[in-house]
Amino acid sequence: MTKLHYLDPNPTGNPAVLLLHGLGADASSWTLQIPALTSSGFRPIAVDIPGFGQSPYDGHGWSIRRVARDAATLLAELQTGPAHVLGLSMGGTVAQQFALDTPHLTRKLVLVSTFAVLRPDNLSGWLYFIQRFFLVSTLGLPAQAKVVAQRVFPDPHHEELRKILVETISRADPRAYRKAMTSLGLFNSVKWLGEIKAPTLVVTGADDTTVNPARQRLLVEGIPNVRQVILRDAGHAVPVDQPDRFNQELLAFLGE
Repeated sequence: MTKLHYLDPNPTGNPAVLLLHGLGADASSWTLQIPALTSSGFRPIAVDIPGFGQSPYDGHGWSIRRVARDAATLLAELQTGPAHVLGLSMGGTVAQQFALDTPHLTRKLVLVSTFAVLRPDNLSGWLYFIQRFFLVSTLGLPAQAKVVAQRVFPDPHHEELRKILVETISRADPRAYRKAMTSLGLFNSVKWLGEIKAPTLVVTGADDTTVNPARQRLLVEGIPNVRQVILRDAGHAVPVDQPDRFNQELLAFLGE
């Protein structure tokens, strides 16, 4: 039995929509999507990935493949049948792995602000990731969280969002966070993207400074049945930056 903590606010909805959050976040990061999905008759299931939110990490073998397997086990336990799978950033890598390993459980795939391989395209990008790894390894999660929050929510009016993100990241298990960073750095789905059979929507924030929009294009070039939506005035946290437009695109795609 999986030990994943999850939110399941509409258990009578159908089909299920598996929601996979980004690094340092938790299931609550989908707060602006869950009501829209519920009111449209879906069953949103937002999980806390092991080591984040309320899902414990046992200290052994954190990997993207293991997280995908845990998520599949959860859906089997809940007897949801095949589900739509939606992942943001780190959650997007888990979603890709889920679709590859359990195609029979994957209806449609939505990949948000994520990548097939994480390779910064300039010196600034490399320095950002090196700085994050250094801070996690030395000063701890709270110090690193402030850097991430400023990058994801740079505008002055985002102060409350920055505060929430810092608090959420700081509650994560440092061991899981470090393992997740390493796993993301090693992740490379380029060679097997063509094996993903589920209809796929790639959602990109035009102003994403964490995962370069050009880097996200690799997903579009590699997945057979795919299309991309680029949202203006949105950064890495697209579902928070542009929730109404994001929800509109999401529901239209799932309803096709």
